[in-house]
Amino acid sequence: MKRIVIFASGNGTNAQRIIEYFRDRTDAQVVQVLTNNPRAKVLQRATKLDVPALSFNRKAFYKSDDVLHLLTATKPDLIVLAGFLWLFPEKIISAFPDKVINIHPALLPNFGGKGMYGMNVHEAVYAFAKAEYLKNPTQKIHTGITIHKVTPEYDKGDFLFQAKVEVTPEDTPEAIAEKIHQLEYTHFPEVIAKFLS
Repeated sequence: MKRIVIFASGNGTNAQRIIEYFRDRTDAQVVQVLTNNPRAKVLQRATKLDVPALSFNRKAFYKSDDVLHLLTATKPDLIVLAGFLWLFPEKIISAFPDKVINIHPALLPNFGGKGMYGMNVHEAVYAFAKAEYLKNPTQKIHTGITIHKVTPEYDKGDFLFQAKVEVTPEDTPEAIAEKIHQLEYTHFPEVIAKFLS
């Protein structure tokens, strides 16, 4: 049975979807959820689904080996970043080579890098699409998701999977966010399962 640890910073809808996807499978299971935000909703979501969940602070993550020791004890086969906002430390990536993956809510390399997460991404995509449609109303503009390996730089790791969706001239940033969530819920658990096999 492969062991998955999820890192998340906020609401945790992707984390919940992944936990539920693997709950009745015999090949892999989510064994722990970790967050850098003690008020993150993901803590309640995980607890409700009987997955141990803990929060940690900046010191435990960057200045000491507390989180690294916790992971070493948990022995994950895969570490999944699902809406985790902090830059992942090199020491953890080195301890789990090729075992840390992330989902980004855009088609990298576009709309990636520091500060590009959540609604920041969707608002940037919206502004870009609006400007492009003014130039040429008949063109098609897409955004999507990128699932990639994690390196010590934001959004720079090798791509494992991309899926795209059209941005229409009528879309708002919220409508774009909803389209992206649907892609994430559909594809992220499947890509994780495939990667582990």
